[in-house]
Amino acid sequence: MLKAGKALKVSIYVSEGAKHRGVPVYSSILDFLFYRGVSGATVVKGVAGFGADHHMHSASIVEISDHMPLKIEFIETPEKVNEILGKLEDLAGTGMIEVQETTVAKPAQLTKARKPTPPEHLKIEGKAKMMRIYIGEADRWRDKPLHTALVEAMRANDIAGVTVYRGILGYGAHRRLHKDRALHLSHDCSIMLSAIDSEEKLQAFMPIVEQMVEEGLIVLSNVDIIKYAYRAEGLDQAEAFPSSPHAPTQGEQRP
Repeated sequence: MLKAGKALKVSIYVSEGAKHRGVPVYSSILDFLFYRGVSGATVVKGVAGFGADHHMHSASIVEISDHMPLKIEFIETPEKVNEILGKLEDLAGTGMIEVQETTVAKPAQLTKARKPTPPEHLKIEGKAKMMRIYIGEADRWRDKPLHTALVEAMRANDIAGVTVYRGILGYGAHRRLHKDRALHLSHDCSIMLSAIDSEEKLQAFMPIVEQMVEEGLIVLSNVDIIKYAYRAEGLDQAEAFPSSPHAPTQGEQRP
């Protein structure tokens, strides 16, 4: 594994159609580097270029040339590069190999699986607040449905969770009756958003709600949280809720 410090960057230039024992050269080189324990390698494809034969090659939408230039690039220790350079020269054939001195400022690290850490808001218990926001389905905020924007804003502000409900019958301050009928879907039915979190977090979020909701109703109610369960990432349904086959998904609330 690479460490911070002096290293060598190797660039190998070949043609996409070049073969080595019936296998594309770039594929043979990549396999060789992989099985010789090189830390990592990248293959990039050019869109135009020419080589030692001075034939111009270019790719077009109509016809994709198989003679486009390819570059295989990797960074390794000088010891590792000197160890494999001879074989790379053989694999590259008529291609070109360039070696440059470089410095590894921060080496790549292996991705380690981490146990999910519950966010702080999942620890709330006992007394809390419920925020209900009543708006119309047709209400918008910056060219998107208002209820969608509110959900995104709550998520961005780390509100514990929110659920959107669509009304089937109702009226508001204008006394217009809105009804969801089987053959005619109203585009201005009533929408209710319900969110539960600590009073401190909801009060801090209130100025954003007041800015976004130009016409509607916002209420806060006292609630007692009996249980707030969630399904952690990486666990299947049965493992997370062994006794509840209909457990809510993460973030969903059932007040």
